Amino acid sequence: MFPHHQKSLGRDWTTPWENLQRCCWNRHISSCMRWPGHYSRAPYPYFSSRHFSLHWRPPCLFESRTPFQYWNWRPDSLSHSPLIHLSSYIMNSEGDEPSSKRRKHQGTIQRHWEYICNHNKDKTKILGDKNVDPKCEDSDNKFDFSVMSYNILSQDLLEDNSHLYRHCRQPVLHWSFRFPNILKEIKHFDADVLCLQEVQEDHYGAEIRPSLESLGYHCEYKMRTGRKPDGCAICFKHSKFSLLSVNPVEFYRRDVPLLDRDNVGLVLLLQPKLPRAASPVICVANTHLLYNPRRGDIKLTQLAMLLAEISSVAHQKDGSFCPIVMCGDFNSVPGSPLYSFIKEGKLNYEGLAIGKVSGQEQSSRGQRILSIPIWPPNLGISQNCVYEVQQLPKVEKTDGDLTQTELDKTEVLVTAEKLSSNLHHHFSLSSVYSHYFPDTGIPEVTTCHSRSAITVDYIFYSAEKEDVAGQPGAEVALVGGLKLLARLSLLTEQDLWTVNGLPNENNSSDHLPLLAKFRLEL
Repeated sequence: MFPHHQKSLGRDWTTPWENLQRCCWNRHISSCMRWPGHYSRAPYPYFSSRHFSLHWRPPCLFESRTPFQYWNWRPDSLSHSPLIHLSSYIMNSEGDEPSSKRRKHQGTIQRHWEYICNHNKDKTKILGDKNVDPKCEDSDNKFDFSVMSYNILSQDLLEDNSHLYRHCRQPVLHWSFRFPNILKEIKHFDADVLCLQEVQEDHYGAEIRPSLESLGYHCEYKMRTGRKPDGCAICFKHSKFSLLSVNPVEFYRRDVPLLDRDNVGLVLLLQPKLPRAASPVICVANTHLLYNPRRGDIKLTQLAMLLAEISSVAHQKDGSFCPIVMCGDFNSVPGSPLYSFIKEGKLNYEGLAIGKVSGQEQSSRGQRILSIPIWPPNLGISQNCVYEVQQLPKVEKTDGDLTQTELDKTEVLVTAEKLSSNLHHHFSLSSVYSHYFPDTGIPEVTTCHSRSAITVDYIFYSAEKEDVAGQPGAEVALVGGLKLLARLSLLTEQDLWTVNGLPNENNSSDHLPLLAKFRLEL
């Protein structure tokens, strides 16, 4: 078909049309090309040279004959929210793999501890440094602890979605290779609390739980409902905490047609082991929300169910809430409506397209608008994300019954409340990470495979922010339930592709572990 002097064009195609290549695209697009009006405070989605290879192929050569992703690109085809960041690379077809993602030599990524309590951005320590920032030292009236959130990638899900890992060598994808690496990471970080997602049931029973118990952890596990083989686990060190309660949350509800997915959450109430008679308690929650980018209604409802359980567990006798740490894979990007709801405690979803909730969808064309209310009353959760108390109507003998006009007014008020498009929750939650590098505005990423590199994993914690001015990404003072002392730095997509993306020889999940150090004032 082709003459003998054919040249390589990507992974699957060959052609001698070098002149055509030069005519179509004769140089790389700048790796930092951005929309007009870019400014560092709120970086816009950006394109890198990975969108266009020097070996770019015209649309007629694609096997699937799919038009080029950005052939008719317009700014309004992307999200209008300046805080939503999108993957800087999107696969065009299953066989399409740019040269920047071809297998590279094995390497090690460098992550650093960023200490928050001294407000010094330049003071970081390389991962593995056992020294402690002197301003973050523990004392008698403080309790310091660390939390890791890690989606470890279920082996069954890996094999069911093998197209996401075409950049990997096959030996790297075997569980027998991956688990020792994951366990090595856990041992190295030595966190006091582990929140793990995509924990496969058979691996949990045979290897994960015994290994973690040998390291001094107590483990609690909730498997997904239905036929799904994985679930969420929360593990904590015996030496640091006592277990007060275990509260699993199943998002599947047979009586609610909307909730037909098998995702779950897990909420634990832990008490620090302290010599004092009465020590405070800490609520730790872990979840993995639905992935489907076009089902924001389900994601918001699942989140509301988790928040309702947290509210029930963390509620104290004086009406306040104990400190909360909420971890997981929320399958939503920074700045999305779901993310903003977690951080701001409120969301008006009137007119919001169902696929815009998580910020993963670029276009809302053909999408329906979220219904009001999103979930039906029989779910038993209010618009304030708390369990509704079913109360029987009080029957009192009076001189006269309510008039029909009074009854109509009461009915109207109840209907108006139920049809509200405003969601609320009672917690003051902050994110451990800022999601953008302050000097460049480039997004941090928590997951990276053949088709995308974005942030979907988070550690949220209860705290109140002081009124300080600063650029996004700069450390801020935090007061209240918990104080953030330090976090393990995240990376850019470019950083991860220097070691062949995720998973690789040293990092055996397609997600990075998130790690934070907190202080509880006693």
